[in-house]
Amino acid sequence: MAIVGALGVTVAGQAVAAPLPTVDRSARPASARAMWVWDTSDPQAVVSLATARGIGQLYAAVPAHVDSSPELAELQRLVALADVARVRVDALGGDPGWVDDPARVVTSWLQPALATGLFTGVHVDIEPYTTPAWTKNRRAVITRYLATLDRLHAATAGAPIEADIPFWFDEVPANGSTLDREVMRRTEAVAVMAYRNHADGPDGTIAVASAGVAAGAQLGRPVRIGQETNDLGVEPTEVKQTFHGMTLAQMDSQLSLVRDAFSGSPAFAGLAIHDSRGYAAITG
Repeated sequence: MAIVGALGVTVAGQAVAAPLPTVDRSARPASARAMWVWDTSDPQAVVSLATARGIGQLYAAVPAHVDSSPELAELQRLVALADVARVRVDALGGDPGWVDDPARVVTSWLQPALATGLFTGVHVDIEPYTTPAWTKNRRAVITRYLATLDRLHAATAGAPIEADIPFWFDEVPANGSTLDREVMRRTEAVAVMAYRNHADGPDGTIAVASAGVAAGAQLGRPVRIGQETNDLGVEPTEVKQTFHGMTLAQMDSQLSLVRDAFSGSPAFAGLAIHDSRGYAAITG
């Protein structure tokens, strides 16, 4: 088979050239169904999964200094395939340590990622609550976290920025408000990680995501609802958070209930699936 360009790829048997820096992807709209992609080593499999399951937007993991990283070629192939499939790709990154040096994050991660011309938007997954500092001095961590979001937002050069937040951020005080709202004020959209494998009930996805969707409606921010597919463990508190071990039909039936529950909200922007590897393993 003929290969087009130094980074040629194929989709459905068609040769596709690697994306050129002159391609304008800035105006690609958000999709009602997105997916995190932490492993970009098999671009063909990722885009095939996306097209088969109605995923219109990918959050693709981008390393620091991507311009000199061997992963750049993988990302170029991924975006080339996504271009053909009309799938939007956003730059994904994040680490709790980002809150300690946001200036470095801008220069080492954000600016190199945007300079590739591959990405429409920016998607951050910082999770500052996963560190011991969150327990020892939560107020200081929140201050640094919000300052990091401010710094990133100011440096995106107009690209939209979206952040992952856990559903319980509505219970965390911040700046006389709540942390979910403060994050929304600093981003164009959020993905609420409402990880449950059942939609209904007091501990179902609909219940735990409701506060985030309501806050988004009040602030005029789109809110996605994140759902987990990876194996988190065997404890009941772990099992209930993921569709791992269930069939695709079972998962889709629950996702339909979630969509129906929030379809009337102006803030509801759709679903986000975590992540491509876990989702690919769910069949039937």
